[in-house]
Amino acid sequence: MKNMSETSLELLAAKGRKLAMETVYNAASGHIGGSLSCMDALVELYFKEMNIDPQNPSDENRDRFVLSKGHCTPALYSVLAMRGYFPIEDLKLFRSIKGHYSGHPDMRHVPGVDMSTGSLGQGLSAAVGMAMAGKLMGKSYRVYALCGDGEIDEGQIWEAAMSAAKYRLDNLCLLVDVNKLQLDGPTHQVMPSEPLDMKFNSFNWNVTRVDGHSFSEIEKGLTYARHTKGMPSCVLLDTIKGKGVSYMENNFNWHGKVPDAELYEKAIIELEDSISRLEEKVNG
Repeated sequence: MKNMSETSLELLAAKGRKLAMETVYNAASGHIGGSLSCMDALVELYFKEMNIDPQNPSDENRDRFVLSKGHCTPALYSVLAMRGYFPIEDLKLFRSIKGHYSGHPDMRHVPGVDMSTGSLGQGLSAAVGMAMAGKLMGKSYRVYALCGDGEIDEGQIWEAAMSAAKYRLDNLCLLVDVNKLQLDGPTHQVMPSEPLDMKFNSFNWNVTRVDGHSFSEIEKGLTYARHTKGMPSCVLLDTIKGKGVSYMENNFNWHGKVPDAELYEKAIIELEDSISRLEEKVNG
């Protein structure tokens, strides 16, 4: 899978977005906007970047991933299912009393989930701990964490950032989904966080800013992080909230809202059109 083409990855992301949409609609609950914006980054991580084995999800030498913006399980679960950690059919149990696929990641019951998260701001601290453990044990695994740019408001993020720099955790890579929207409005109105590149630089992090919907750009940022020594890395992903569904794009109202039947069908038609177009390119 390391040699997958950019178009093949785009196709997986399109399929992942459709699965995420179906998952949220069937459950009548879930956070779709931020799930659609971070889908490309997750596909890049699980299908090309990380050293993982779905048949051995607890391998002590595997790379780790922490979804700090834990409400975006529709994206994470869809990618884990496509990658083979559990059957895609299980996504129908999302937020159901009949299954363990809760609205936030659950490491106890869901194969492939490395950390239970949900309270925003705490995931990066967990990732710092994992990276420190790897250093202390002489392990070569890498740790990746994904935060939202609204989540960056949390003070614990910056405490963790200071710790990662102090301990020179060059096996740690933070990705920030900079879709510029959060629960109740644009981030620049709710709590301005930019310039994020300068802020992480001032905390002694290596920082790269890329187009979060370009697989070549995401790969470039992750490669730069992997080759950086002596300091942690941050890849800022400029993204579009609701990516792939026209009426959801750049609309904060779809942070945690479920479409009605008519809007759901419209979304599925758009996503299926994307899938068909990309399948033609892959097979053509």
